[in-house]
Amino acid sequence: MTWAAAAQATLHCLTGCAIGEILGMVLGTAFGLSNGATLVLAVLLAFVFGYALTMRGVLKAGLDVRTAVKVALAADTVSIVVMEIIDNTVMMTVPGAMDAGLADIVFWLALAGALALAFVLTVPVNKWMIGKGRGHAVVHAYHQH
Repeated sequence: MTWAAAAQATLHCLTGCAIGEILGMVLGTAFGLSNGATLVLAVLLAFVFGYALTMRGVLKAGLDVRTAVKVALAADTVSIVVMEIIDNTVMMTVPGAMDAGLADIVFWLALAGALALAFVLTVPVNKWMIGKGRGHAVVHAYHQH
């Protein structure tokens, strides 16, 4: 499997993660949740949106809901876990990022940098997994039918 395919799979996964992560951070910040509660919300939503994007594609390919859930779990869990560890670690370590408001550039720069770093560090993980027939290789098998 090529690096381009791994980058494409990672970008797909990152899209769902980023939607959930950003929504969770925005909601947590807007509602004045604690940093811990905001991180939990962001991680939960990252998983929901990450799995939902994969399920959308495989449901279009004709899979039933139960099988689509299994495929999404198999395809995305490791990738989402790696991304969430990386981007939340960055958010927690950038001074002021978690305490910044939505109008604060520190919040948005830290979040953008965290997601970019998560992408870069997750591509090799996805390349390895696809090479072993796991991760997004599972999804691609259904798209080809």
